[in-house]
Amino acid sequence: MRDLYDLGQQLLIVASDRISAFDLVLPTIIPDKGKVLHQLSLFWFDFIQGVIPNHLITGDFDQFPSKLKQNRYLKNRSMLVKRAKKS
Repeated sequence: MRDLYDLGQQLLIVASDRISAFDLVLPTIIPDKGKVLHQLSLFWFDFIQGVIPNHLITGDFDQFPSKLKQNRYLKNRSMLVKRAKKS
């Protein structure tokens, strides 16, 4: 499951260890599921880089704004992304 946070010009996407099915969050978690999903996403964004544009700014926690770095939970499970443009 991913959570989305509005940071103004950017968005923060956080992959959690929670499980959801049919819009219901289940009580059981899968340890490190969010970290695995995050790494898979970064792999594919890198793999298709240059083929098709995407929304990724960075998935590197060390490049996050200092305010976000205060929350170590975000490391290896979150990414900063661009907002979609309204047409």
